[in-house]
Amino acid sequence: MVRGETQQDPLNAFITLAEIPPRAPGRLSGITVAVKDNISTRGVETTCGSRILSGYVPPYDAHVVDLIRNEGALIPGKTNMDEFGMGSSTENSGFGPARNPRDPERVTGGSSGGSAAAVASGMARMALGTDTGGSIRCPAAFCGIVGLKPTYGRISRYGLVAYANSLEQIGPMALSVADCSLLMEVISRFDARDATMQDRPYLPRLDGDIRGMRIGVPAEFFGEGVDPAVADRVRKAISVLEGLGAAIVECAMPSMEYALAAYYVTCTSEASSNLARFDGVRYGPASDYKKPWHEAFQEVRMQHFGPEVRRRILIGTFALSAGYYGKYYGKAQVAREHVREDYSRLFQEVDLLAGPTMPTVAWKIGEKSDPLSMYLADILTVPANLAGVPAASVPCGTVQGLPVGLQLTGRAFEDELVMNAAYAYEQGVKA
Repeated sequence: MVRGETQQDPLNAFITLAEIPPRAPGRLSGITVAVKDNISTRGVETTCGSRILSGYVPPYDAHVVDLIRNEGALIPGKTNMDEFGMGSSTENSGFGPARNPRDPERVTGGSSGGSAAAVASGMARMALGTDTGGSIRCPAAFCGIVGLKPTYGRISRYGLVAYANSLEQIGPMALSVADCSLLMEVISRFDARDATMQDRPYLPRLDGDIRGMRIGVPAEFFGEGVDPAVADRVRKAISVLEGLGAAIVECAMPSMEYALAAYYVTCTSEASSNLARFDGVRYGPASDYKKPWHEAFQEVRMQHFGPEVRRRILIGTFALSAGYYGKYYGKAQVAREHVREDYSRLFQEVDLLAGPTMPTVAWKIGEKSDPLSMYLADILTVPANLAGVPAASVPCGTVQGLPVGLQLTGRAFEDELVMNAAYAYEQGVKA
């Protein structure tokens, strides 16, 4: 096993290079599928991009890893990521930032940045990422590849190291919609070990026919903070869909005003609970047993968690504390319900929603030092996670030579419709 930037991996796309062989021939025979480092792999270190899990080797494969290995996939290694999935750039990795293949001085997006860089650079044909608030779609957009956040409950999370259970999903990433769809088909097999999963396998239908489809374009997707050049590029992409026979419907999504705040209160609260296990006793480097437990616990976490993880644990703990639960977490759940209601209302009028995946193109490594500016970058992706609906990012051109993503969002369990619209666009611009 090899770690860090090397001749083999100048983009630092992988935390661990370790070929995990297929178990049997199948639909992925001869295909390399990189795996994000928060997805368990038997016998191969799984760090979640965190120093606190250095040396942790799972005794089992995640369900999705079982599925791809049983279909003939070769796993070239575990990809770099923001620590525990907390970030939008992969700069928060405990093992250094991943670098964007389009410009190595720029971020890959996050938190599945290593997976996106591996695919975009040709180090893997496909990859598995995870998406809690945009962590597949953001790096897909920044690196110029296709990424799908599936409907919540469509892919088993068994073997995924938890960050925010009610939001996160494993999903596929690839250079083309067809490859992304194939990987989605393979990993959607039912798993009773995940109580949130429904037995509704993904059945692709990529015919590119979107005639008569109604596509909503919420004004809020092009609001404050969206780079005008990115907005223009995405508007042109939407006009391609119109040219292929879709009807474009201007609409509104008022709950966008509260979505980002609701997301960050929810995900940090869940992180506060989920990451309590990393205490130097159950997981993490052994604590100093001579000290009182609370001192040893604090010391281990202070030394081995990165600053962003510590920040989010503190925010989440505060939001859940006595006297503040109702003011923060309770209100966040009310706002989350408003987001769900907005999607429900809009999907009575339209079949899909379209807009930019990210408000800007990839920024330079180190450029965003303020955490709030980093959080604001998620404004367009978090609503789909709050509502549990499927959303894909498909490349739709460039701004100043850097990729831009078109985001397509659909009704729950209509991932096939989302991917077919993405396929229609992809084929339409090739014609």
